[in-house]
Amino acid sequence: MTDTATDFCLRLARAATAMTRRFDSGLGNHHGISFADYQLLRQLARAPEGRLRRVDLAERLGLTASGVTRSLLPLEKIGLVGRQSDPRDARVGYAIITPAGAELVGNADSLVETIANELVGDPPFAHLDAMALLLGQIAGIH
Repeated sequence: MTDTATDFCLRLARAATAMTRRFDSGLGNHHGISFADYQLLRQLARAPEGRLRRVDLAERLGLTASGVTRSLLPLEKIGLVGRQSDPRDARVGYAIITPAGAELVGNADSLVETIANELVGDPPFAHLDAMALLLGQIAGIH
């Protein structure tokens, strides 16, 4: 007999892989970025003043601080993000979205929404809401 929780987690992992592949393809073809890049840019675009401490960005993305640094470097090289230090504390570094990065993520939002609607279809809102709560629980998002 198959364990239901294990089966769910295995299907969830497979679905996440398929979803990421679909977003990567669409975003790469239309905007030249990956889904991971989009998620990072979106977090910065929605942050107050378009900036976040690197540790806060890592927390929001579920990455390590070094993982965020590695993700930011290529985006910084192409002018989508920048760095900003805290004038009161030199140990604190911020990632900031540039105007070009904000424009790109704004343009990419409609493509992401289209792909998301294709992937999810049109289930009843209550199902999506319940699934979002469960996924938040798994991800440690309260």
